[in-house]
Amino acid sequence: MNFFRGVMGGQTAGPQPSGAETIQKLCDRVASSTLLEDRRDAVRALKSLSKKYRMEVGTQAMDHLINILQTDRSDSEILGYALDTLYNVISNDEEEEQDENAQKQADDLGTQFTEKFIQDPEHITLLLTLLEEFDFHVRWPGVKLLTALLKNQGVQVQGIILVSPMGVSRLMDLLADSREVIRNDGLLLLQQLTKGNAAIQKIVAFENAFERLLDIITEEGSSDGGIVVEDCLLLLLNLLKNNSSNQNFFKEGSYIQRMKPWFEVGDDNSGWSAQKVTNLHLMLQLVRVMVSPVNSPGATASCQKCMYQCGLLQQLCTILMATGVPADILTETINTVSEVIRGSQVNQDYFTSVNAPSNPPRPAIVVLLMSMVNERQPFVLRCAVLYCFQCFLYKNQKGQGEIVATLLPSTIDANSISAGQLLCGGLFSADSLSNWCAAVALAHTLQDNLTQKEQLLRVQLATSLGKPPVSLLQQCTNILSQGSKVQTRVGLLMLLCTWISNCPIAVTHFLHNQDNVPFLTAQISENLGEDERLVQGLCALLLGICIYYNDNSLENYTKEKLKQLIEKRIGKENFVEKLGFITKHELYSRAALKPQPIFPSPEQMLFDHEFTRLVKELEGLITKAVHKSSEEEKKEEEVKKTLEQHDNIVTQYKELIREQDVQIQELKEKVSSMTTQTEQLQATVSQQQSQIQQHKDQYNILKLKLGKENQSQSSQGDTQVNGLQTEELAQLREELEELRRQQKLLQTQLSEKDVQIDSLKSAAQAAEGPAGSDNTEILQELEALKNQVQTHLAEISHLKAERQELLRRAEAGVKPSNTAPPSDSSSDAAKAELENRLAAQTAEMERLKESRSGLEQQLAAATSTAAILQTEKSKLQTEVQESKKEQDDLLMLLADQDQKIHSLKQKLKDLGETVEDEDDLRDQTSDEDDEDEN
Repeated sequence: MNFFRGVMGGQTAGPQPSGAETIQKLCDRVASSTLLEDRRDAVRALKSLSKKYRMEVGTQAMDHLINILQTDRSDSEILGYALDTLYNVISNDEEEEQDENAQKQADDLGTQFTEKFIQDPEHITLLLTLLEEFDFHVRWPGVKLLTALLKNQGVQVQGIILVSPMGVSRLMDLLADSREVIRNDGLLLLQQLTKGNAAIQKIVAFENAFERLLDIITEEGSSDGGIVVEDCLLLLLNLLKNNSSNQNFFKEGSYIQRMKPWFEVGDDNSGWSAQKVTNLHLMLQLVRVMVSPVNSPGATASCQKCMYQCGLLQQLCTILMATGVPADILTETINTVSEVIRGSQVNQDYFTSVNAPSNPPRPAIVVLLMSMVNERQPFVLRCAVLYCFQCFLYKNQKGQGEIVATLLPSTIDANSISAGQLLCGGLFSADSLSNWCAAVALAHTLQDNLTQKEQLLRVQLATSLGKPPVSLLQQCTNILSQGSKVQTRVGLLMLLCTWISNCPIAVTHFLHNQDNVPFLTAQISENLGEDERLVQGLCALLLGICIYYNDNSLENYTKEKLKQLIEKRIGKENFVEKLGFITKHELYSRAALKPQPIFPSPEQMLFDHEFTRLVKELEGLITKAVHKSSEEEKKEEEVKKTLEQHDNIVTQYKELIREQDVQIQELKEKVSSMTTQTEQLQATVSQQQSQIQQHKDQYNILKLKLGKENQSQSSQGDTQVNGLQTEELAQLREELEELRRQQKLLQTQLSEKDVQIDSLKSAAQAAEGPAGSDNTEILQELEALKNQVQTHLAEISHLKAERQELLRRAEAGVKPSNTAPPSDSSSDAAKAELENRLAAQTAEMERLKESRSGLEQQLAAATSTAAILQTEKSKLQTEVQESKKEQDDLLMLLADQDQKIHSLKQKLKDLGETVEDEDDLRDQTSDEDDEDEN
């Protein structure tokens, strides 16, 4: 113990050992001591020296400390000392400020010791096992040590933990620890563990991390919480950023809805703490991660829809229009709202309806644009507003039309400020940044929208009193030619290129101004400084667009003449070189990365993201168009026409195929329906067949049963005949008499029916005889009457024709049989004769008509009589059939009665009784009659 007192600062005689010697002695003590107390004191001494003599402790004692972790698992105190010592050696976190070189040396030392520790992956597995210990003195230093290892060699340690059984699950248990210190350091550990490793991020997410983290955020007070809320949000960002699987899991788990309460702010927003600003900033970043433009379009659209439905977008717009919100939070809120509405028609429509709480209320878009064109507003805020406006118009043709409409003469309201007026004001203000922002914003109102490009050509501007208005297109070219700042000219050129691209009408308007083409050629051909190279490239692009989208409607500026002009004034190679200045600019590639305009300073604000896409699309096309000859263009036009025709044919065939597909589908559905019906019918038939078979089987069984019963009854009758009593014989006689009476009655009824049948038969025969002959005669009379009617009709037609001929001749004054010119007397006589003949014919026609009417009445009467006779005949035949049926029924009854009487008589005879048969009575009666005759 004296040795330890000396190490720990006690007074000893003689020279003091150096730090390295002391550490060596302590390491020997740890390795050789058999008593646990001695080892514990030695490890405690190493811990106290580990910060001052970091190199020596790490070099000499690491193996001994790891051995302690393996062998002395039962003593939590020595485990805690060993873990603390290892943490001091490996960790680079220094409380005191150091110079840059010293800090670099410390970082290198921590990295070296970390590499030494993880040479054997079992050391990490051992550490994970120790984290299962609940003892505070073991668990807390273990968490800190593993965090330091991840900071120094994150990728390697992540790989070891990933393959360790239940490695990540053990670490997730730290979030459930009731001791806040361990839980909070566990958050820091998970932050380091999930950095840049998608596999670990997925495991952590599926270990219910989202639920636990959101619960902690709520318990700690949401945005009003402390550093713990910040750590939870940082861990959530690690889990969700660039991880589509976790994003989908977060959305499907309805965790987006739990974000809405974070953004509920009151009316008094003054005096926000720095921690609250940090927390809210991270919360907004978390929303943006879910709807980032770099995510897949489907996932982004789904999250945007969810944010609108749960009211999160509405809550963000409330912060947007609130007063007293810190500038950086307002800026980040604008960026967040931008990405929530980007490309979502429903969300964009809602944003259109948002109004600022002013008097009178103004649309949020107008209020934001006022900030964008105000040079006194912070630069980052103006960039955020531009981004919001761009996102509002992205794939939103309806919104583009509404903005352009505010510039048209028919919709301008002099009493209010519109978005179009603000953009025009910013476009022509003295502030170059406002010029650039307004030009880019106007370009986005025209993006991929041919209709609005043509509509914007109608916009007229009043430049000064007494001068006629000029078009917006002309005013842009006027400012361009005045030699303003580079930023202004770049913005105007980007606007013009976007405006006239893919719009031949706008190209014609631009070329109609005689000054535009000479200005562009002069700008391109000059040898200007480095700052002007970008302007030259944009001028070349604008002139190239005028060639590529030229419809040759202006004789002086056809495609061919413009190419000849380039060749003479500029040179084709020089033109293509100047065109390449755009993509070679250092700021071009930065703007092409993300849609959001992010610039270190206002001077570097030159390129727009959507414009870089346009340049990429047009650069190659313009280069080819400039180098093409007229013959190649003609061939290309012919090829285009051929392709268009081919496309039309293909389209027709596609439509035909679609129609056939529809028909085939309908036929398939019909076949399927008929197949189903057939199967149902087959099932019904099978069912019915099985039922019939069952009935047959039941019938056969009953038939067998009846046969057996009849046999048993006959045998029982034989055995009981001798035992019958007198009363039974009397009863049988009574039944026999009753049956005889019924038989006589039935025979009487039968005879009556026979008489009735005979009478009906005779009546039927009588009816069939006369009625049949009458029917034949009536039919013959009908035919004769029809022939007479036809004859009368022919005569009437003949008389009508003859009458017409006579009238014609009478009018002509000519006799029927003489063609010489008639005298007056002979003419009168002829007229009189014609009139007489006409009168006679008229009378004959009237008589024939009356005769025809009479014949038609006779025909109708005869037809009615025949129908009545036919009806009576049918009735008689029906009655005959019914009588025959009744007779058959009576005969069946008589047969049954005879059978019963015969069986009863047989029983009586078997009993020895004398029974008189009717046949015997008949024979006796016939014998008596014969004797009387004799």
